[in-house]
Amino acid sequence: MDLAIALDRKAAIPLHRQLYEELRRAILERRLSQGQRLPSTRLLAKSLGVSRLTVTQSYEQLIDEGYLQTIVGSGTFVCTQLPDDLLHSASSPSENKMARLPIKLSHYAAVLTEIDIPNMAGPNTPISFRYGRPAFDQFPIQLWRKLLFRHSRASLDWLDYASDPLGHRPLREAIAHYLSRSRAVQCEPDQILLVGGTQQALDLIARLLVNPDETIALEEPSYLAVRRHTFLSQGAKLLPIPVDESGLVVEQLAKFSSDNIKLVYVTPSHQFPTGAVLSLQRRLELLSWAQQTTAIIIEDDYDSEYRYEGQPIPALQGLHSSNTVVYIGSFSKMLFPSLRIGYLVLPQQLIPVFARAKWLIDRQLPLLEQHVLADFIQEGYLERHLRRMRLYYDQRRQVLVQAIKVHLGERATILGENAGIHLIVRLHTNLSDEDIIHRARRVGVGMVTTKPYYLQAAPSGEFIFGYSALTVQQLEEGIHKLTEVLC
Repeated sequence: MDLAIALDRKAAIPLHRQLYEELRRAILERRLSQGQRLPSTRLLAKSLGVSRLTVTQSYEQLIDEGYLQTIVGSGTFVCTQLPDDLLHSASSPSENKMARLPIKLSHYAAVLTEIDIPNMAGPNTPISFRYGRPAFDQFPIQLWRKLLFRHSRASLDWLDYASDPLGHRPLREAIAHYLSRSRAVQCEPDQILLVGGTQQALDLIARLLVNPDETIALEEPSYLAVRRHTFLSQGAKLLPIPVDESGLVVEQLAKFSSDNIKLVYVTPSHQFPTGAVLSLQRRLELLSWAQQTTAIIIEDDYDSEYRYEGQPIPALQGLHSSNTVVYIGSFSKMLFPSLRIGYLVLPQQLIPVFARAKWLIDRQLPLLEQHVLADFIQEGYLERHLRRMRLYYDQRRQVLVQAIKVHLGERATILGENAGIHLIVRLHTNLSDEDIIHRARRVGVGMVTTKPYYLQAAPSGEFIFGYSALTVQQLEEGIHKLTEVLC
């Protein structure tokens, strides 16, 4: 083990004393942990370029003072019990000094201090209606391992730095081809920037397109992380636009055209959290409004892969040839969240600056996963997996909807059930949301309210029911238990 120790050979203090002080400080600051073995005197002397006698003198002094101990046949170790008075006197002044040190945060940091990081694990209950978690047991893990093995043994290129700032080109080509077929997106591979998921995509958008005090229109309710973690941190003014059963009410948005709206953020394929799908008429109205006002549309194509009724509607980006839409996609829900590969489809004029910004904050995504995902898409495994998962999730959706209708009847209204991997239920009860959550938790059911997703006054009794990660039995049992606590 090498120790980071700096000795000044020109100082008046002897080297053995300097080494003693450095080792003692490392012990008190816990950089050398209690019970940790130190290098032998010979190895440390060679590492520091000093005589063995210098190290021996330092060790002996520390042993005498109770910081080190020797074990015959094993070596020299930091004592498991240190001199308490010395430890206290050495650490307290510096700790108190640090506590008093004034540090002025940036505006970005100041906003973040007011934000609670959401618990991505969801409610810790036997049956949790958390949303956004795919069915991991249905993922073709053996196939994924096979592809990983194929690329890990083919060469060592995936260990190196990436040469393309936009991301692995074969993967961008595969994504462009997939989007053209499945979502009618108009793009070339060079318009695609690979990012570490949707949140990094939004962070780049906020940094590069939003100035303080500019207005951002977004759906009401809307995706929590967008509102708090991204646009507010850049000092933007937020303008909530209502959502109904046909998605964003563009007529309401048009009333604020004089407010100089810079961006409008939408989730048209499966509005989060209501589940509404933006109608084709509204999509055309939104595109027309953006062209007239020069605003940019941020299209987060959330849950577009899972639609169970009606014909798929083309992406906003593919409905218009203008450069008014920035398209965001991710593989978190299609495959698994820890993959952390998403993408932006950018208008041509934005590609250089976005590529530079991505390079600055995050040099590259892991190359091995990019190679594997490219094959997964190109060889047809992605679309095969999605076809199978649509049937799988649709079965669970139908079970959940039927259970709600049977057990709750007129006490519940179901919203947004025709797409995605969650739905909304409005419970008609005199109980508060907090009472419902508490009662459900007592019987082992985790509930998630929609209240945090509203900028303005939120309705009571509105809950998100995710069903993708639950079994048929869990779905039926969860609704049955919820019915009992609502009585």
